[in-house]
Amino acid sequence: MDELVVVWRVFAVALCIKLLLVPSYHSTDFEVHRNWLAITSSLPTSQWYYESTSEWTLDYPPFFAWFEWLLSKIAFYFDPGMLQINNLNYASFETVLFQRMSVMATEIVFFAGIVRLLYAMKVPKSYFSILLGLAFLNPGILIVDHIHFQYNAFMYGIQLLSIASFFEGQHILGGILFAVVLNFKHIYLYQAPAYFIYLLSGYCFTGKYQFSLLRLFSLGAVVIAVFALSFGPFTAHLQQIISRLFPFKRGLCHAYWAPNFWALYSFADRALLQASVIMGRDQGRYIGSLTRGLVGDTKFSILPMITPLHTVLLTLASQLPILVKLWFNPTPDGFLNALILCGFGSYMFGWHVHEKAILLVLIPLCFVAINRKYARCFLIMSVAGYYSLFPLLFGKQEIITKSIVLSLYMMFAICFISRAVRPFSLHRIERLYMAGFIPLFVHAELLHPIVFGNQFEFLPLLAVSVYSAVGIIYCWIMFYTAAMST
Repeated sequence: MDELVVVWRVFAVALCIKLLLVPSYHSTDFEVHRNWLAITSSLPTSQWYYESTSEWTLDYPPFFAWFEWLLSKIAFYFDPGMLQINNLNYASFETVLFQRMSVMATEIVFFAGIVRLLYAMKVPKSYFSILLGLAFLNPGILIVDHIHFQYNAFMYGIQLLSIASFFEGQHILGGILFAVVLNFKHIYLYQAPAYFIYLLSGYCFTGKYQFSLLRLFSLGAVVIAVFALSFGPFTAHLQQIISRLFPFKRGLCHAYWAPNFWALYSFADRALLQASVIMGRDQGRYIGSLTRGLVGDTKFSILPMITPLHTVLLTLASQLPILVKLWFNPTPDGFLNALILCGFGSYMFGWHVHEKAILLVLIPLCFVAINRKYARCFLIMSVAGYYSLFPLLFGKQEIITKSIVLSLYMMFAICFISRAVRPFSLHRIERLYMAGFIPLFVHAELLHPIVFGNQFEFLPLLAVSVYSAVGIIYCWIMFYTAAMST
């Protein structure tokens, strides 16, 4: 089948699915972005990062603020009421329609990024449609952007265009695009080490012992220009912006433990505490909470306390081996592996990690799904990673939607990857682990509410977090081992 026909068919199928999701549940993030529309359209730039009428203050870099400002100019024609700062929790039909349509419209950048990267990687025609479907129809974007509500696909599209530029040998353009996406959302800072090492070793060094100052200055100049364009209008307010972008007063774990190393660490602390209680030890000193939501410090009862510095050091240490390998072998494929592992490391050991950050790993992982060395990792990571997003959709009406979306995606992935990668098989323990999500789903979504009602609401979240964390850590180790041996 002609590639262009495949491209448009996948796009059409995805669009139909997303149109059906317009009236579905939306989270507080919907109000977050409505409030940002109101802030950027109603106030001068000098007040954007100070406005606090709503608790959902502007805490993204300036390019995203300008993006919201641009959207507000269109939003006015749908419903001016959404642009009033005091209209808290405003969600008229026109507002919902505009917000949903804006996500779909800007997602064209994501689609373009996927297609361009597939061409840049010179993916064979027989695999083109598989990878296009795996990337563009992934459940993470459907859940987080089109139901929960965010604009992740748009920004990941810019990053994919950046990666494609490297595969095409356009290092300056790749650096510019990464600087741009970093000024849209600072979570991409976690993957900056991969960009830094690749550009320094693969572009600034023109030979084994030959370093080009001209290339360094050229690259530095364009990156600085992007940051100057972004932060220039806010130079008098940099301290305020930084305090919004990096709120280290928040605890180690989010209210729902993102399934990473700290989820298992927190679970171990709770288990040790319960064991201590059973043994009859004095528990007067065991106070505090592991998850105090958006603010407050995380308290551990038995295990040592963790500080932001600890998480930074562990994150960098987890990234170091693949970065060293990339330094000595700066190829586009090696960069993609390093990018994935930098995302893994930041998700595993970062401070106050949100469950949505798993997309840093899952999206670039789609592009190595048919590589024999990574196919198993992709499948296990997909079910564990995407299932870990289920708690974002906690309403009963979303149970069918999210279960169908993930089930169909996994059936598609398993079917086509098993054909593309031969011979292919999962180990027995891996199949059992993946099958374990079925009883976990039945317990968390169906049985627990029936048996316990509104009591022990954290137990299903705990089960999802810990069980998913086991698979994600396993995939991290498996991918790291394969990448280092390449």
